[in-house]
Amino acid sequence: MKKIGFTVPDMSCGHCVERIRRALEEIGIETEIDLQSKTVILDEKDEEKARRRLDEIDYPVKSRFDAGK
Repeated sequence: MKKIGFTVPDMSCGHCVERIRRALEEIGIETEIDLQSKTVILDEKDEEKARRRLDEIDYPVKSRFDAGK
């Protein structure tokens, strides 16, 4: 499965990471989250659903990038 990444500039602490992780897991999306780079890695097939959920919890995506396979 192809992976993509989102840059989420409003993610600033461990609480933010856990809030994002829980919100995405609740809708069946597995992620890799890196606080230092403020990125969220996920399967490309989940892109639109994840964007909507991040907007709902006030962590909008600034940019998208390819993260490999």
